[in-house]
Amino acid sequence: MAISAKQVKELRDRTGAGMMDAKRALEATDGDIDKAIDHLRETGQVKAEKKAGRVAAEGLAKVVVEGNDAVILEVNSETDFVAKNEKFQTMIGNIAHALLAEKPANVEEALETVTVEGDKLSDYITQQISVIGEHLVLRRFAIFEKGDDELFGQYIHMGGANATLVQLKTTDEEVARNIALHVGGIAPKYATEADVPEDVKAHEREVLTQETVNEGKPEKIIDRIVDGRMHKFFSQTVLVDQDFLIDDSQTVGEYLKAHNAEIVDFRRYAVGEGIEKRQEDFAAEVEAQIKK
Repeated sequence: MAISAKQVKELRDRTGAGMMDAKRALEATDGDIDKAIDHLRETGQVKAEKKAGRVAAEGLAKVVVEGNDAVILEVNSETDFVAKNEKFQTMIGNIAHALLAEKPANVEEALETVTVEGDKLSDYITQQISVIGEHLVLRRFAIFEKGDDELFGQYIHMGGANATLVQLKTTDEEVARNIALHVGGIAPKYATEADVPEDVKAHEREVLTQETVNEGKPEKIIDRIVDGRMHKFFSQTVLVDQDFLIDDSQTVGEYLKAHNAEIVDFRRYAVGEGIEKRQEDFAAEVEAQIKK
């Protein structure tokens, strides 16, 4: 019998299955939604729905470069064990190439408009959840486009625990690699002082001013002390103001100037940063299993 788009949507909404999996399940059960759900359960396609609420704070960060385009992305899984799985790594590669091909603006757009192996990205990830057996999430990505007079530098730490992508005006590949290594190791937040948002500067100055007042410093020198502390703030958070990781006798800015290079942009993704990981209570888990 002919299967309608409405039936496919209803089954997908109820199970989280991919579009083609839902269509095939309906065809196999003559359009019966309840039987199609049983069919999906039997074939494992309904796993994605059950895992959707689980915390995914492990995974991998990756960089892929194609000519003048590059992408850095983070895909999360529930466990670091799955992050080492070949299927998981293949999935990330497939997603990266699809993002470069279609260049969506953000994750939400990517999930709805990018296609991977003929499926919408959101459906592709759902299918991979069923295959791999864990909740999986495309958390973030950034796409860089460089000019012919620019280079990309990249650094991958511990196989993808964190990844760095930098874009520089330079023709020196060693400089690009060194800056990527520095960013990966030191994790600056901004490229230059001009990139620090004004509200961030104002908040930091306010905090430092109050801190200085609380120390009992004379009022006439408070501004000078705060200026010095703001300088230290910039030296800790701004890439060009940081001491260079490879040679701390100079700043990154001085190293770039000496090599006639300029930072254009950078990203550093550390897997799981900012995600509250689920705390395992082994004793409570065993007790819960016993009571079942």
